[in-house]
Amino acid sequence: MQKNRFSKLSISIKSRGRFNVEKKSNLRSPYQRDRDRIVHSTAFRRLKHKTQVFVNTTGDHYRTRITHSLEVAQIARTLAKYFKLNEDLCETLSLAHDLGHTPFGHAGEEALNDCMRNNGGFDHNIQTIRIVTLLENKYYNFKGLNLTFETLDGLIKHNGPIHNLSKINNILGKNFFKKKINFQNSPSLEAQIASISDDIAYNSHDLEDGLKAQLFKLKDLNGIPVLNSILKRHNKKFKKFSQDLVLRQVIREIINEMVKDIIINTKKNIKKNNIRNIIDVYKSSQPIVYFSKRMNLFDINIKKFLKKRMYYNRSVLKKTNYGKKVIKGLFLKIKKNPKKYLNIKNIRKSDIDRSICDFIAGMTDRFAINLYNKSK
Repeated sequence: MQKNRFSKLSISIKSRGRFNVEKKSNLRSPYQRDRDRIVHSTAFRRLKHKTQVFVNTTGDHYRTRITHSLEVAQIARTLAKYFKLNEDLCETLSLAHDLGHTPFGHAGEEALNDCMRNNGGFDHNIQTIRIVTLLENKYYNFKGLNLTFETLDGLIKHNGPIHNLSKINNILGKNFFKKKINFQNSPSLEAQIASISDDIAYNSHDLEDGLKAQLFKLKDLNGIPVLNSILKRHNKKFKKFSQDLVLRQVIREIINEMVKDIIINTKKNIKKNNIRNIIDVYKSSQPIVYFSKRMNLFDINIKKFLKKRMYYNRSVLKKTNYGKKVIKGLFLKIKKNPKKYLNIKNIRKSDIDRSICDFIAGMTDRFAINLYNKSK
């Protein structure tokens, strides 16, 4: 019965397996188990105290990485359900996609990449793989969470197929995936949906957080296509309702418009490219799940607007620059005396910098700030 509810474009309910063979569960599908392992992981809990845009010490109602991940999962499940795809896999990829993020958001990632410039660099997508395969330690028989190959494939291809393996080889090691991942193949539709849902969530919700923080006003958004027509529909509502309530309705409509656009455009792409089964999905030379030209223009414009008015706002930059200072300061301090902070007994000398990087990347904003202040 469960098999019939999936389309031929979906990842099969029967997984290709895991690196370490485990007894199958009678209660849960392999992807439900993956999702549950993500939710119960230490790295997932830490997302509660990691910056989305506003450093975690600022306000209680701004989004953090954990609320963002939950919002991505909700959008992804809606799309997966419509296309009769593997909803559990979609949700797993959505909940796990930001596990590898550093404290202080993208500013923290830049700082850690600078610190690791001579040792392979840093990449939050690859760090997610390190977490789920090496760093989480909850089982007797293996390191990591021992996720399915389908989940690992979707996580590593969050941004599409990979044609240059140098970063992966530098950070994870050569043949880390033991030829279980075909990097040239396009990602599954579940992975493509999780990725586009990430875009939908952070565009709409960063907009809401920016407005609440009074970095800009609703009238400043009138020049953005798609958004201007939504705002026109709600202009008269300000006389009757609070700005906060109108804003929430506008954000709901933005998400709704983007989700509808993805459904219409993806259906067109499936038909146009004659995608009939999962093999066709893998062999497709271009993405199948993406916005129409009209919505893509909105996506580009909203990103430009948020970059200028929010991410590069003086008060936001002040905090993110402080975050960079904290991360670089911690890296240098720990490198001078690693055994004070890390259990280095079983770490090879050549791997110490990567272990310091793992330690810092796993920190919450608050923990990093406190440790930095203590170690001055």
